[in-house]
Amino acid sequence: MTCISDQDVCSGLENHTVFFESNVSKDILPQFQYTPENVPGPGCESHPNEVMLPGCGCHSLSCQQGSCSCLRTHGQAYDSHGRLRDHGQDEMGYCRPVFECNALCGCSEACSNRVVQRGLGLRLSLFHTPAKGWAVRALEPVPQGTFVCEYAGEVIGFEEACRRQRAQRPGDMNYIIAVRERAGDGSVAETFVDPSAVGNVGRFLNHSCQPNLLMVPVRVHSLVPRLALFTGRDIAPQEELTFDYSGGYNNTPGKDLSPARGDSGTDDQNRKLCYCGAQSCNGFLPLDFSVISST
Repeated sequence: MTCISDQDVCSGLENHTVFFESNVSKDILPQFQYTPENVPGPGCESHPNEVMLPGCGCHSLSCQQGSCSCLRTHGQAYDSHGRLRDHGQDEMGYCRPVFECNALCGCSEACSNRVVQRGLGLRLSLFHTPAKGWAVRALEPVPQGTFVCEYAGEVIGFEEACRRQRAQRPGDMNYIIAVRERAGDGSVAETFVDPSAVGNVGRFLNHSCQPNLLMVPVRVHSLVPRLALFTGRDIAPQEELTFDYSGGYNNTPGKDLSPARGDSGTDDQNRKLCYCGAQSCNGFLPLDFSVISST
């Protein structure tokens, strides 16, 4: 059994302590400011936590599909256990939009349509790997569809994302994720999140070409989505938690959801190698050429 220390990565800002394994010193952690949720950064046009969405008029413990305006408008994303339905994707592989009840809703905090906003609900630990650096694993069994954590940090604009990419040296790790969502009218909404200086435990999750987590944009109070990570299958205790930086799940390319995170190189000679160990490993970490090549 893994021995864990009593040091908390989250500095008491989450519902649960995120432990360091006993052979890891907090002194070698990268320097960053912990935040459990997104914060506005340069170029952010809307505050990530501003209440912008309408609420339902339900006055019950938990909202019901037939009577709740939130569920009628946006659909029921979670089952009765608060787990994500259908991996958050439709039959075409497009990411289903998720809207939770918000601060203007009359339902209780225990409503089944309030999941991501409750914050970290699992026992996790940080450990260090020889090839991949920092990594995160679960300390308990986690059923499929369970919310794990957000990928939280500074919400920045496109120009700022490009500036930060250009400022990176070839050996620097890129934490910026670009999420693109396609609306019904064919328009594309972009969200850029950078947890390198201000972020949460999600910044320590590694890429895998065959991951066990999937990323879903979830809106609570604001039109700015929270980048929520859910389990795509049952996860055993001590198993490393990973997601695909390109937005896919088990080699299904991301369509509506297209994160891109990896290195700051622009060709195979400069790109970082992938050490995920999957049989179908692509060889390199994903990266977003549209941001890197923009001037």
